[in-house]
Formats: sequence, structure tokens, C-alpha cells
Amino acid sequence: MELLKERILRDGVVKPGNVLKVDSFLNHQMDIPLINEIGREFRRRFDGCPITKILTIEASGIGIAAITAQYFNVPLVFAKKAQSINLDGEMLTTKVESFTHKRTYDVILAKKFLSPQDHVLIIDDFLANGCALMGLIDLVNSAGATIEGAGIVIEKGFQDGGRKIREMDIRLESLAIIDSMSDNSLTFR
Repeated sequence: MELLKERILRDGVVKPGNVLKVDSFLNHQMDIPLINEIGREFRRRFDGCPITKILTIEASGIGIAAITAQYFNVPLVFAKKAQSINLDGEMLTTKVESFTHKRTYDVILAKKFLSPQDHVLIIDDFLANGCALMGLIDLVNSAGATIEGAGIVIEKGFQDGGRKIREMDIRLESLAIIDSMSDNSLTFR
């Protein structure tokens, strides 16, 4: 997606430790016209799939997934990283290690929101080592639902996450795949 790549090159900041900071337009402050085009592109790429739910993990993926869900006209459900008093009933749980936060979360999803009849499209902002995506895949499998694919805004192609997911025969559509990153340059696939 050229529009996204141009924006990453213009406003993205490479930080030490293979961190790409895109908080000015994607995951802190959101450029809604750009996010709208991202949602439209996911709809185009997964057109014809019998998607009944969009799934993401809090927090950065929610805005992107919400706009994508609007294009599919289906509900969005997101996995939570913390238990709260308003969560009730049976829960699906898994553990997810965050690349950027260097922390492991117990991720929770109310079982009533994901059923064996659902066909799920997983949406997230980044794919690095694949931990968050693997956790979401685990939740979908625990629910007995069908994974139609995963849509990722930015994939770090030089890390293992994309390879792991593709080896699982899960359809993975990344809108921008970064092949290499250094302090002063980015290259895309």
C-alpha cells in the first residue's frame, strides 16, 4: 500500500532495538483518513471471505480494526490485557508477550463473543515476532471458530513473526513489509 509506505517514510521514526515509532499517525494519534484507507484495503484483500467477526487485541489495533469492521459490516471484538469487574461469564485466555513493552500479558476474551460458527479476520497494527498474533490465533482456535486470515498494517519482515504465521497456512496480508531498518533508513519488500 503505497500511501502507507510513503507515510512511514515521512513520519516514522526508527528507535534502537528495531522499534518503529509511528505514533503520530497510527497508534497514538490516528490519521483517520489514512486508517479509513487501511480498512478499505483490508476489505479489498479479504473480499469474498465469509467473515463474521473482526478480532484484535487492545489497545493499538482497536481503531484500525473498528474501521475495518465497518467495511465488512460485522462486529469487532477485542481481547483485553487485564481482568476487570465488568468481565463475566466464561472466558477464553492465553498469554501474549509484547515486543515493545517487554512484558507478558494474560489476554482475555469473553467466550460469548466468539463461537464455532464465526469466521474471523484478525487485525493488528504491527507484526514483529508474532506473539500477539499467535495469542489471538490461540483464542480463535479455543473458541472453535474459523480463521479466515490476518491483516497487519506493518510487518517487520526481518523478524520471525510473518514466517511463523505463514508456516501455519494462515493467510497473512501485510500492507507494508519492512525488510530492513537502521537509524537513518527503511527498506520495504
